[in-house]
Amino acid sequence: MRVFLTKILLSFGLVFLSVSSHASQDRDPWEGWNRNVHEFNEVMDTYIARPVAKGYRFITPRFVRTGVSNFFSNLGEVPTAVNDLLQAKPGDALKSSGRFVINSTVGIFGLFDVATWVGIEEHKEDLGQTLAVWGVGSGPYVVIPFLGPSTLRDSLSIYPNYQLNPLEYAPLTEEETYGVLAVDLVHRRESLLDKESLISGDKYVFFRDAYLQNREYEIKDGVVEDSFDAGFDDFEDMDFDEDF
Repeated sequence: MRVFLTKILLSFGLVFLSVSSHASQDRDPWEGWNRNVHEFNEVMDTYIARPVAKGYRFITPRFVRTGVSNFFSNLGEVPTAVNDLLQAKPGDALKSSGRFVINSTVGIFGLFDVATWVGIEEHKEDLGQTLAVWGVGSGPYVVIPFLGPSTLRDSLSIYPNYQLNPLEYAPLTEEETYGVLAVDLVHRRESLLDKESLISGDKYVFFRDAYLQNREYEIKDGVVEDSFDAGFDDFEDMDFDEDF
């Protein structure tokens, strides 16, 4: 049933994207709605996510946080490998698969990034990038409650991307799965604490422009115009998958 619903959602979304990408050159036609959702996310971040992230950093040693980061990055190798294949990049798919096998075994369930130590560098791909490679337009910019910046195309990719996550098939109870996902969200927010000083001006505009430029950078595998590249260096390491 979930697969059927996903197919219906994607079919509807692709048709809508085909129309919307030709209907307007405006990347943010829903700015009024988006700003309201952004403000909601900011309140949730101020009173919940940021304090929890700071508490997590305070009580968790750096080496533990590094292990957590490595663990979740390792899980991401599976959807990356699948999307590499969908983008006709068999060499990259082999690298991602190799990283997953090495780090899941020698690296003890991904807690240690042994693959990088032996020279197999990490890269990331997701279904949103794959759809872009296939020629699907991004559609309007949209801010999702709790999740933050996205585009219509990328928002339709969230559920299918999750279905590729090995956690979906792990022998965990529903409560345990939610617990692991909560740790992932807290860790992501903690990783942004040191980058908050980069934010300037209208915070909504900053996140919007940074997200859209970051996605273009990812979709084009880092091949960007010089002027764009020069302005991108300050926030290229920021994770815009989550607004908090």
